[in-house]
Amino acid sequence: MSETRSSGSISTRRERIARLARERPSEALTNLSKHIDVAWLEEAYRRTRKDGAVGVDGVTAADYERELESNLRSLLGRAKSGLYRAPPVRRVHIPKGSGGATRPIGIPTFEDKVLQRAVAMVLEEVYEQDFSACSWGFRPGRSPHGALASFWKQAMDMSGGWVLEVDVKSFFDSIDHGHLREILRQRVRDGVLLRLIGKWLKAGVLEDGCVSHPDSGTPQGGVISPLLANVFLHEVLDTWFEREVVPRLRGRSFLVRFADDFVLCFEREEDAERVHAVIVKRFARYGLRLHPTKTRRVTFRRPPRGDGRSGRSRAERPGTFDFLGFTHYWDRSRRGNWVIKRKTMSSRLSRALSTIWEWCRRNRHRPIAEQHARLTRKVRGHYAYYGLTGNGRALCAFRHWTYVTWRWWLNRRSRHTRGGLAGLDRRLENFPLPAAVVVHSVYRA
Repeated sequence: MSETRSSGSISTRRERIARLARERPSEALTNLSKHIDVAWLEEAYRRTRKDGAVGVDGVTAADYERELESNLRSLLGRAKSGLYRAPPVRRVHIPKGSGGATRPIGIPTFEDKVLQRAVAMVLEEVYEQDFSACSWGFRPGRSPHGALASFWKQAMDMSGGWVLEVDVKSFFDSIDHGHLREILRQRVRDGVLLRLIGKWLKAGVLEDGCVSHPDSGTPQGGVISPLLANVFLHEVLDTWFEREVVPRLRGRSFLVRFADDFVLCFEREEDAERVHAVIVKRFARYGLRLHPTKTRRVTFRRPPRGDGRSGRSRAERPGTFDFLGFTHYWDRSRRGNWVIKRKTMSSRLSRALSTIWEWCRRNRHRPIAEQHARLTRKVRGHYAYYGLTGNGRALCAFRHWTYVTWRWWLNRRSRHTRGGLAGLDRRLENFPLPAAVVVHSVYRA
């Protein structure tokens, strides 16, 4: 089902919700759940990924589709009447960074994903009218590259300054349910929607055969979790910074946020110090804690135009910071001007190469042409995210070490490689990896 017959009608209804939210910016909206019907659930089903992992009930998308209409009608009736019971999410752990740390991910059932998508489609139209321009994460038409471009342009216009790099400890697991409900009620007073959200917050987590019911947090992996996180941080951070902090500062400043990853930049050092002190208290008020070592102030002023690196001490040089997988730093452009450059974080590059190493090890006995096709897709996928202006050296390094890894494991396929390494190199000349390419250029309109 690539597109439902009622997709056009759904778009009209979504625009109607958005217009209502724009016309009543300070009111709590009621009776929003009337827009959710079978056609709305069909559209939600169409937008739900069909290849994801199964939840605690083991039902796949193909299983659910066999009796789709009756399943959706049953789901609608249970959701509207209050009889729907949110099943616990199945928790798995995925690697985080290049170390041994992992990140917990919750996997809802497929039916739960469809209903969460339906509710998110309603709430998205309401909150998209309220969200700030500084918010870039998990919003229609916005991406990490938009956040990176926004920071680059504003910081260049301001000639840098003092950057406050903030890390929230276990954000998705620390969202206070009481504060979240209070924030939601400021804009949404629909009993059906609030009841469903409450059930998802209380659904519990299944891990190692045991179900637990945390008092806080929204499981990462849930369809509606990113939207709830944006709603929470819109009130806790974005609105607070724009309405209460900025008017009290002596110099210019700006905020760029992608979900729970955000940085603040200040023209004056005393402003950065004041906000650094107060933001800890602000987040603690809502049950959130900032990482004491990863939250820091960085001197990020543009060096003087005629200044060279050799004549300055290390303490006087601009610092660097990490944001959305890139290390930001000042350096000379080809014309000799100071510009902000971005390069792939060393931990992200190491993690990507470790993934390539493991894949080549496990698939070294497959035909070379098949391996080449898969590696080409992986390399192009890496370029699609990390292909920023000024990051060419890291892209070339990734391509080079991918080739070295591939060649090493191909040579390990047999003790008697035909023609030795020279013969292998001649064969691989017919299977070149894609050249490094800047996909997201700051000079491209």
